Parts: sequence; C-alpha cells; structure tokens
Amino acid sequence: MKHLTGISDLSDSDIRALLDQGHDYADALDRGDFRSERLRGRVIVNMFLENSTRTRTSFEMAALRLGASLINWDAETSSLKKGESFSDTIRTLGAMHPDALIIRSAEYNAPHMVSQMIDCPVINAGDSWREHPSQALLDAMTLERHFKTKGLSGLTIAICGDVSHSRVAGSDMQIFSRLGAKVRVIAPPFLMPNKFPVTGLETFTTLEDGLPGCDVVMMLRNQKERMNENLIPNDAAFHRQYGLSVERMALAKKNAVVMHPAPMNRGVEIADEVADDPTRSLIFTQMQNGVPARMAVLDLLLD
Repeated sequence: MKHLTGISDLSDSDIRALLDQGHDYADALDRGDFRSERLRGRVIVNMFLENSTRTRTSFEMAALRLGASLINWDAETSSLKKGESFSDTIRTLGAMHPDALIIRSAEYNAPHMVSQMIDCPVINAGDSWREHPSQALLDAMTLERHFKTKGLSGLTIAICGDVSHSRVAGSDMQIFSRLGAKVRVIAPPFLMPNKFPVTGLETFTTLEDGLPGCDVVMMLRNQKERMNENLIPNDAAFHRQYGLSVERMALAKKNAVVMHPAPMNRGVEIADEVADDPTRSLIFTQMQNGVPARMAVLDLLLD
C-alpha cells in the first residue's frame, strides 16, 4: 500500500491492517499514549482545495500526535492565484520532497493523478463525489467498536439521503460490503445514483420502506454545491418527506444506531432529537475516531 486514493485500491488485508491499527491507536489515545516519536522528523503537506473542519483537523491532529511536522498549504495564498497550473504546483511541492501529501479536491480522481506526479504517499481526503476513504475507515472502525466485532457480518446498514453526490457513500458502500454487511441505499429518486461501486445492494426510495430491519442508519447531507440549485427548493418540505425523525428512526431495529459523516444540516436530513440521542447516535463518536483512524493511515503509509 503506497497511497490511499480510494477503498477500491485497497486489498482486504490492507483494510484489516488499517482498522486493526486504528483500534490500537484509539485504545492508546484513551490511555493518553500519543506515540509522539513515531513519525518524528517527517514532514506532511495538507492540501485542502475545499473547505473542511473534521477531516482537515483530524489529519492535523493525527500527524501531530505521531510527532510529524505539518504544512497547511493554502490555495488562497498560493501561486495558483498568479495563474500557475495545478500540475506545476504539484511538481513544485514534489521538488521539496515532503514525506506525504494529503489532498482534498473537487476534481474527480485528483488524488490518483497527483500520485503519478509526486514521489511520496498521497492520501485522498475526499475527491469530488467519488471517494472519501479515510471517512469510510473511521466509519467501519466506529461500528466494529460499537458492536464489538471484527468485521461487519450480520449487520444491515442503510445509507440514506443524497447518495448521488456523496463521496462518503461511494467509499462506505464498498468497505461495509467487503466487511460482510448487508447494505441498503435509501434515497429519493432524484438523489439515487444511476450506478453503484458494488453489487448486491438493496435500494429503496422511502425511509418507511427501507429502515425496517436495519442495525445502522447512516444519513447524508444534501450536497447542494454539487447539484442543480433547483433540485431541492424547500428544505422544510424535504425534511417532512425524507428526513430522519424520531418516528422514522423507530422503524429500524430497537437497538439500531444512527451515523452521519457531517456536517449535518439539522432539520433537513436529520432531526435534532435523533442527532443528539445519547444512546443511539454515534455521530460524535465517529468524529472522535477520525483521529486514530487517520493516525493508522499515516503510520502504515509512512512507516
């Protein structure tokens, strides 16, 4: 494993190694053991061409917990603003020999392109609507820890909402399926993809039809920045028809949990009472697990 550009590029043994290392780091962080010498002397470039809170900050935290130095590259103050091409920018950074480059981009498959141009590990922090592999790893890790399992066999997981524009959905469908889960996709017809990255999925167009029997309900926000502005003209109407309310959550199994990669649009795809449920919501646990999951990524790629 030289790069992390997508779940599709990982072998089953790669996925297992990343999850196991993530669990080890989660346990270590709980003990206050930050492994601060592990990557000492390494320099990592964080290149975010789209806004981010959770992914960017948790990669920063992961790098620093491991003792690496971090450079936050800023597009607004870079030579891109002077007309430099993106490929020349990447070659410039490559000439400085960073030990890893983390990239988020609105361009489809940009991390793969960058990995062909630079001689260091490239980590995909989200590209277009294609993939977000580190989010999928932390999501799988969160479920393994919650259900105290190795793998996700026996679980039925529903991925709901704007599946068509979600890079998280693209990666989660793959990793959940490969770990043995039964995956359902629930989306309005206008947010349902024409094709999926895996086979064997069940599809539904309403939560009422798709949630019964589910162990996990993964909600997604409406990514209006990637869709026609008239596709969802009324957020309140969307919530009434497609949002996860307390009543709809009750259709899932009694002990089912809710997840969301965030940022959440409360009152649109998810109600406050569901997002903040102290026993059923794993949303902020996902955010907590972002640090050890990304520590595992950095460790295994840079070691």
